[in-house]
Amino acid sequence: MKTIFQALAEPNRLQIVELLRTGPLGVGEIAERLSMSQPQTSKHLKVLSEAGLLQMEAAANRRIYRLSAGSFQELEAWASSFRRDWEQRMDRLDDYLSRLQDGK
Repeated sequence: MKTIFQALAEPNRLQIVELLRTGPLGVGEIAERLSMSQPQTSKHLKVLSEAGLLQMEAAANRRIYRLSAGSFQELEAWASSFRRDWEQRMDRLDDYLSRLQDGK
């Protein structure tokens, strides 16, 4: 999980992930759309791939990148655990406030 957050913490990499939400793209297309050099884009794609956030498919001399569902499912499960904790706390707060109002 830490590797995923480290990868997403860099603004350019987060922009790449946001861009790939619309569908798979080649390195050159990503670089062009984000106004980055191709070597810079490739370095960011490598970090995102190593974190498990992207999958790469070779098509002739192109490398096509797409989001990898597994890591995002892991992130969603992690975030959901916090949501459950907060919902339980809010339920306890509601119960407490109800008891206070009933006591008045």
